[in-house]
Amino acid sequence: MEILKVSAQSVPKSVAGALAAVLRENNTAEVQAVGAGAVNQAVKAIAIARGFVAPNGINLICIPAFAEISIDGEERTAIRFIVEPR
Repeated sequence: MEILKVSAQSVPKSVAGALAAVLRENNTAEVQAVGAGAVNQAVKAIAIARGFVAPNGINLICIPAFAEISIDGEERTAIRFIVEPR
């Protein structure tokens, strides 16, 4: 499964387009964010992506989870959103 990594500087509409493309291809996707700003942009992107795929009859659900990741040798906690059709 492809993981889309979102930062605080990510443009939500661009992330949403990438998310919609992954969902159409794989039927499921993961969005990962570290930090409050990144989580904010990720949630916006998921909401926008829902609007992108709705005309095709796809209703998205989002399952949040924690993930332990390593950034520059330092352990960090990320929020991972599992996005899939209902």
